[in-house]
Formats: sequence, structure tokens, C-alpha cells
Amino acid sequence: MDDERFTRRLYTVPEAARLVGMSPSTLGTWAHGYNRRSIGRTVFKQAPVITSLDRSIGDQRSIPFVGLVEATVVQAFRQTGLPMQRIRRALDVLAGQGELDHALASRQLYTDGAEVLYDYANSENDKQLGLLTIVHSGQRVFHDVIKQYLERISFADKWANELILPVTKRELLRVLPEIEGGDPIFLHGGAPLSAVRARSRAGEPIGSIARDYDVPEDDIREVLDAIWPATQTAA
Repeated sequence: MDDERFTRRLYTVPEAARLVGMSPSTLGTWAHGYNRRSIGRTVFKQAPVITSLDRSIGDQRSIPFVGLVEATVVQAFRQTGLPMQRIRRALDVLAGQGELDHALASRQLYTDGAEVLYDYANSENDKQLGLLTIVHSGQRVFHDVIKQYLERISFADKWANELILPVTKRELLRVLPEIEGGDPIFLHGGAPLSAVRARSRAGEPIGSIARDYDVPEDDIREVLDAIWPATQTAA
């Protein structure tokens, strides 16, 4: 697919993980799949769910914009408390709708995904997956926990083209893949996250950074605390 949303490497696995509020090891599992050997030496294989591209020498970035969106959807399902294998089953069902290779970053997920999951759960009597959707005003919709994440994804055509990062409770950072090389920017003031982070790490007061970029101090503090908790400020 000749579309930089799919083909341009923007983030390392740890960077993408921080932006969606997931641990790097967990995101790595979803992005690369895994092989696990049971006590009986049977090998269990799981394919990747999140789009990841080959890294180049000296550049560890592998996650494109679409991969970041897919990671957001995975994180939404993780917030429901379902075990990994059940989440994988739900994502497999969604990936099968419309035979889309990147269903988790498609407009079709938002418009039809809840109905697909609802119908599947009913036909298979799968009570766990049935908890992911509800019927509201006669329509099948996603559970509120998932819906809150999906509402942060915008679409230009049939694919996602903008993401409000889910790592903060308030909507503070947006990612547009064609702007700032995918670097998140503050909704208020438009400052690139990397610039704000660099000045904060250099010891500059938050108030000074906020005034220069016209970004509310509370926004900067919430973002930095969410992505780089105080115990990891040097990471």
C-alpha cells in the first residue's frame, strides 16, 4: 500500500507504548507476535496484531501511524479486563470483517465493528466477548470503555488519519502523521511534544515553557507525568 500512514516508520516500540499507555514488552508482543513452549514442549504461536515494519541499521523505529492507531484499539480492549487470548479472538473477528488487512485502523471498525462482535458473540454463545458490546436505542454499540478510545480516532477516507492520544484522560495531544514527522503536538498551542520534553529535561521551569508555547501548564504537567512518570523521568 503506497500510503505513508502504513509505510513510514515513525516510532520505536517503547515510544509507541508510552503514547498509548502500554508497557513496551506488551506492545512488542502485539506487534511482533510470539512463540511459547508449553511444559509438554508444544509450541504455541501468535501472529502480530499491530502493524510493524522492518527496522534499519541505526534506526530502531518500526511502528507507523497505522500501527499506533491499532495499538490504541488493542489498549481499549485491554481496559475491559479480558484476558489476552479472548482479546485476540475479538480482534481476529474484527479483522475478518470486510477482509481488510488493517481493520483495526479502518472506519469500518467504528461503523460496523460493534455489530460484528455482537452477532458473533450471540451466534457462538460467547459470553465474554458479549460483554464488549451493548444495545443502546436499538443499535449495537461498543462498551463505553472501548467507545471512549475509538472516539479519539478520526478518518479522512476509510483509514485513520488523526489520533488524540489515549495516554491522558483529557484530550491533550494529537498525532497527524504528516505533521512534525508524527511527533505528537499539544491541542492547545500546537507545541511539539519532543520540544517541550527536551526543555523540561534540561531543567527549564514548566511555567516558562508554557508561556513560550502558549500551552497551559496543567496540560504540560499532565502529559509529562502520564508518558514519563516521575520515577522514569530519565528514561
